[in-house]
Amino acid sequence: MGNNKDKNGVTGRRKFLKLGIMSGATAVAGTSLISSFASEAEEKTSGEKIRLLTPDGKIVEVDADNINKYPEAHITPAESRKGIPNRKFVMVIDLAKCKNARKCVESCQKAHQLDYHEEFMKVQLIQDNEEASPYWFPKPCFHCDEPPCVTVCPTGATFKRDDGIVLIDNDRCIGCKFCITSCPYSARQFNWGHKEKFDRTDQPYSPETSIPAAEGTVMKCDFCPDLLRQGKLPHCAKSCPMGVIYFGDKNEDIVTNGDETVRFSELIRDRGGYRHLEHLGTKPNVYYLPAVERQFPLERGFDVDEEIIERYNDVPYVQELKKKGKI
Repeated sequence: MGNNKDKNGVTGRRKFLKLGIMSGATAVAGTSLISSFASEAEEKTSGEKIRLLTPDGKIVEVDADNINKYPEAHITPAESRKGIPNRKFVMVIDLAKCKNARKCVESCQKAHQLDYHEEFMKVQLIQDNEEASPYWFPKPCFHCDEPPCVTVCPTGATFKRDDGIVLIDNDRCIGCKFCITSCPYSARQFNWGHKEKFDRTDQPYSPETSIPAAEGTVMKCDFCPDLLRQGKLPHCAKSCPMGVIYFGDKNEDIVTNGDETVRFSELIRDRGGYRHLEHLGTKPNVYYLPAVERQFPLERGFDVDEEIIERYNDVPYVQELKKKGKI
């Protein structure tokens, strides 16, 4: 699992490839080329080259104009239910890299126009027992293959797409909260009253952006499908400075955190990947890599507002640190 390098030998963060499969006419040496995710760099112009990862792990260069790109167009609620063809999106979170920088939380809040207390991505502190060391635990919606939230929704507001993403259409949501009570991961929240400064009137509503939000409806992490259609990583993944969050396509068996692009199956197999609360049978599409050989001391994660630290009061380790006056 090596990092992709730019031509100067320096890791090019997020300099990745447009989402989409190359057509047979542009295949190199008879090999079907599969791209990963695009960067936020300038759009490729005619004559430029772009590097692609082939199914056998080789890097090749092709004309940028030959890459199939999804359009940056408004997706209606009806279109949002179809999903992106031939995709099965998956997220992998490396707990060994997380230091509670909270950039994933903040970028998600900004993109979805949430206020300080509304979090689609939550960073919890978990201590499995008093003898074990605690670890930071980013928790989005798990976009389950067997989502109980979809089953209990009486209006079809919550739906699952063929690409694995579970979305909410707040045009249909009646605020009954059945989905909130059925979610075993507490991934959903009720919009009791959205502040005016976060509401947008310059664009039509789409479940793929979750904005503008509607008071009296349910909200949650949406995997940023509007960005996926553009071949870009979700906001949480591209904003994490530690490369904690990998995202990609299970069908292609490729995920990336913006610094490295790796085989999903190899990453899960070699690093002991697991799914949270596997025994519930919801079959989530978010995987975790265990917090072993961690890269940062846990205490770095306490450089946050006191209000956030209070969330961790039930963790034994935090109680010990407070008694010693360390936090």
